[in-house]
Amino acid sequence: MIEKENCILEIRNMSKVFDADTETEKDVLKNVNLTVSKNEFLCVLGPSGCGKTTLLRCIAGFENYDGSVLINGAERRRPGIDRVMVFQDFNQLFPWKTVEKNIQYPLKINGIHNKEELNNRTREVLAKVKLSGHEKFYPYQLSGGMKQRVAIAKALALKPEIILMDEPFAALDAMTRNELQSELLRISTQEKCTFIFITHNIQEAIVLGTRIIVLAQHGKIIIDEENKITRPVTPASKGYGEMWERMHEALYQ
Repeated sequence: MIEKENCILEIRNMSKVFDADTETEKDVLKNVNLTVSKNEFLCVLGPSGCGKTTLLRCIAGFENYDGSVLINGAERRRPGIDRVMVFQDFNQLFPWKTVEKNIQYPLKINGIHNKEELNNRTREVLAKVKLSGHEKFYPYQLSGGMKQRVAIAKALALKPEIILMDEPFAALDAMTRNELQSELLRISTQEKCTFIFITHNIQEAIVLGTRIIVLAQHGKIIIDEENKITRPVTPASKGYGEMWERMHEALYQ
């Protein structure tokens, strides 16, 4: 049970229906209830079609839904900089803008126009993702992993309370994916921020998550487990094999 003062996100009875066509409706989410603590790193596992991405988009305010999303006790139904989303797609950056202009654009949209502050925030977040010196690069000059680093930097620059990540490393090669997992783990321990991270990869969830939930159809939570394995986590870590088996059985039962 999460204490009220430590709860940053509360989802109450969330349901979402998509119109598949003029005659058929599909329940994507049905009466989902979830609470998330401040500074928690929540990993969300589940089979394709269970509602993981829809859940994230509802939290972000990108979808209409029944029920409530509360941030620090206040209902939020529209997008806001308290919740920022990082997508899987490498093309989430504007191709005609440099790295620094991509990072600064949402800051300007949200009322920050002081050039010194814009430049300071840009340098600060690029240092956090180990891309110092890449301010003037364009997206076409970056690898996929570097583009995802910029997307994370762009999110961090807004100083959100919650960062929502929809399989951000899924399209990367294994080596780059492992490298970015380590970087995100470091960033998450340094930032006063809550992360909600969708993945299909059980290993990734166990490495990153302080808590892991597994969803079934309609967003039903079938596992909700604190990850007590000592970090950094490897397959040789005590308890790793048992947790992996529980998650795998739940996913493929």
